[in-house]
Amino acid sequence: MSARVFVPGDSSALSVGADAVARAIAREAAARGVEVEIVRTGSRGLFWLEPLVEVESARGRVGYGPVAPADAAALFDAGFLNGGDHRKRLGLVAEIPYLARQQRLVFARCGLVDPLSIEDYRAHGGLKGLARALALRPESIVDEIVASGLRGRGGAGFPTGIKWGAVASVRSDQKYIVCNADEGDSGTFADRMLMEGDPFLVIEGMAIASLAVGADKGYVYIRSEYPHAYDVFSRALDCARAAGVIGASLMGASHAFDIEARLGAGAYVCGEETSMLESLEGKRGEVRVKPPLPAVSGLFGKPTVINNMLSFASAPWILEHGSQAYAEYGVGRSLGSQPFQLAGNVRFGGLVELAFGPTLRQLVEDFGGGTRSGRPIRAVQVGGPLGAYFPAALLDTALDYEAMTRAGGLLGHGGVVVFDDTVDMARQARFAFAFCAKESCGKCTPCRIGSTRGAETIDRIIAGQDRETNVALVRDLCEVMTDGSLCALGGLVALPVLSALDHFGEDFVKARRLGAAAE
Repeated sequence: MSARVFVPGDSSALSVGADAVARAIAREAAARGVEVEIVRTGSRGLFWLEPLVEVESARGRVGYGPVAPADAAALFDAGFLNGGDHRKRLGLVAEIPYLARQQRLVFARCGLVDPLSIEDYRAHGGLKGLARALALRPESIVDEIVASGLRGRGGAGFPTGIKWGAVASVRSDQKYIVCNADEGDSGTFADRMLMEGDPFLVIEGMAIASLAVGADKGYVYIRSEYPHAYDVFSRALDCARAAGVIGASLMGASHAFDIEARLGAGAYVCGEETSMLESLEGKRGEVRVKPPLPAVSGLFGKPTVINNMLSFASAPWILEHGSQAYAEYGVGRSLGSQPFQLAGNVRFGGLVELAFGPTLRQLVEDFGGGTRSGRPIRAVQVGGPLGAYFPAALLDTALDYEAMTRAGGLLGHGGVVVFDDTVDMARQARFAFAFCAKESCGKCTPCRIGSTRGAETIDRIIAGQDRETNVALVRDLCEVMTDGSLCALGGLVALPVLSALDHFGEDFVKARRLGAAAE
């Protein structure tokens, strides 16, 4: 019986040589006449340990990492196929503290299974949620999602069950399920990890949604910068069809539902649901005026469920274990788990899935280990490029929807980017305006013109020109963009800009002094 060795094949591991590691292990095994089955998995999300090689043992998987191709011979000499000791041995992977302290509901299989084996997915509990959904009436499925308290994981936090119920209540000859995987926020990678590590979970969640609302066609809109994720997910769809999970029949039931993967065109604004719909229809990605809402008139004018990938990926767990079990995780109105993505100047960057409620400090210090540079944390941005900057004094803010709102921020897609004390927050405020100017679809004046004027005004502040007047102008501009923009791209620019001004005002004064000295 051959030993099983697991080598991740997702983008994060590939970027640091996982393919070369897999080849080196295969060559070394062949040279020694040892039978080895190499299984390519997704990533566990412990990025500083990639490539993380795992070996199956009677007690569980033993990890070694980060492994380089040159380590292969020494690993075999140390008996790593039997969990032997080596300087890169990490012990049982499930017991690594970074992983063991998490509550993984959505990412439970990621890094564990072969992402393109439907048999492996089933063997690890996959398709149980869909099987239960097939035994329920559509309204009962909606009731389960409503009772679970699941909210949209794309940023708005709208109750998922309410959205499904709205689409279910509309009579139409055609309905659609659309998964928004245009993951463009800085410091986010959860969608990519799922597509590359556990794609059948997303497929199962979309199939459950199709039963709930009566849809027979689904689309997954994947950002153009994710070619590997697009390839893996497209192959997973082929596997699911071949296995009868989707297609003319859902697991042998009379309900038909198929899914198509679409690659985006590289526009950040297509993360906004109506811009994404325009792009899916072959048009320029541009925000639609609402109403009508997509639940009534969405893709091709038909009722459409639009959710983030993490929202769909939560549905199978809820249907399998029940809404009450899911609602036991989290706090207040923020129920279930949230995959937080740690990036930036942090020692241990990666994915951390936790029930809502831990503090920002627990995430960036206990899990992240502080800054990679070793310097003090000065700012943490939560929620992507349009999220607020939190100073060190606010690191004890809880990570749930309501607490983040009270603190003047947003949770967004769960991206967390860490900065040390060398960051210039005046430059970061300018970046927010410049980013919006570059990514604006151009349909509304507050976003299109306001973002450009904002960057110019910040430049004047940095140059030391009439600071008080220009700071007041920035604040007025932020109010206009918040109230007048058609979508969240222009509407949320105020969060990073004003948080930089309010919490790091000394950087704007410093900029003036440096500008005056230069003159």
